Amino acid sequence: MKRLAGWFDSVSRWWQGQAQPAAAGSPADQASDALRGLLHDSSVPESVRRELHDEFARIESLLDKLARNELHVAVFGRVSVGKSALGNALLGAPAFETGVLHGTTTRAEQQRWTEAGGSGLHLIDTPGINELDGEARERLAFEIAEISDLVLFVVDGDMTQIERDALATLATTERPLLLVLNKADRYDDEERERLLARLREHTAGIVQAGNLLACAASPAPLRIIEVDRQGKEHERREARPPEVTELRERLLAICAREGKTLSALNAGLFAGRLSDQVAQRIAEVRRDVADKVIRYYCLAKGVAVALNPVPVADLLAAAALDAALVMHLGKVYGLPLTRREASQLILTICAQLAALMGAIWGVHLVASALKVASVGVSTVLTAGAQGALAWYATQVVGRAAERYLVAGKSWGESGPKRAVQDIVAQLDRDSILREARDEILARLRGAAR
Repeated sequence: MKRLAGWFDSVSRWWQGQAQPAAAGSPADQASDALRGLLHDSSVPESVRRELHDEFARIESLLDKLARNELHVAVFGRVSVGKSALGNALLGAPAFETGVLHGTTTRAEQQRWTEAGGSGLHLIDTPGINELDGEARERLAFEIAEISDLVLFVVDGDMTQIERDALATLATTERPLLLVLNKADRYDDEERERLLARLREHTAGIVQAGNLLACAASPAPLRIIEVDRQGKEHERREARPPEVTELRERLLAICAREGKTLSALNAGLFAGRLSDQVAQRIAEVRRDVADKVIRYYCLAKGVAVALNPVPVADLLAAAALDAALVMHLGKVYGLPLTRREASQLILTICAQLAALMGAIWGVHLVASALKVASVGVSTVLTAGAQGALAWYATQVVGRAAERYLVAGKSWGESGPKRAVQDIVAQLDRDSILREARDEILARLRGAAR
């Protein structure tokens, strides 16, 4: 995952013209290497791969897309602004369904368009972002944006608040945006210039000035008046071709100049998101396993101390099981510890815990343990109380060691003192002592039968 971060940084700088591509290869080659590294990462548990099956399958499709040099362009906009008509005009064929009813496009549709600079350009038509049953369709639209390399945001007039909000959200997907004023034939030259100026105000900082274009995917028919031989006037309407030349040329230029890099950036962004998901799920899986491991050692130490009670002052010194616990946690988090390292870590934690406890806190802890003890033989109560204290101490050791391992064998800037203080503050002491005492006494009574 570090290699992925390094690739993303280098290709981003290269794309912005601030650096040359790394010697390892083109951005597409580096993106492919990063994707394959994530796909074949042996540290990802099978349970996580199963849970994220669709995302890992997406890696395969992205690798194929990079190999085929494809660029995917998503067409966005409100209902009836002419997204599908614009797609058809660019394609030069009626590939996308169009109609006068709201919501003609109800799912994402993809059509291959043309070849430019060796890259296959694909248009993806999407549902309107303000559909009446819009939440699911809008979510689909934004998901498509995240897997597209370039976004055409289509409007047919001044932007509504819904459009402005949607455009701002799309900008967070880190995709290049082109804002397209469709149906521009409805406005005269002066009106069109005023409208374009207004759109530039709305999109300042989001859409580059050169990426705001006007077009007419389906211009209104030309009205022609003809006079016949008898002097009678007849009106006929003549269809006009789409006015999308400027937009088409802009898209082809982007594709020829930046297509492969845009596709590589998109793949890298997806891989970055998936890496975060994988890391989060691995952390959750490890945390679940660590919880079970810590509880197991708490119980083992608590029962051992209860069977052979030791003075409370010596509880923290009984570190054999604690050392085994810390070494076990090291394996869980993929950072194995030697026995010497484990012992040093326990000494550090226990020193901070002892300093934090002090004499008064120690007496209070003993009182708390005895307070939650229920009726029974006094020696059993004492054994249960001392076993519960051993349980609690091991809980603190385990949680502190876990924090140290999660941070990559580091206490961070705050140091071990603050880490142990935080652990103690987070634990419900009386609840843990009560649970520990009950569990230990149940085990002792079960063994006595």
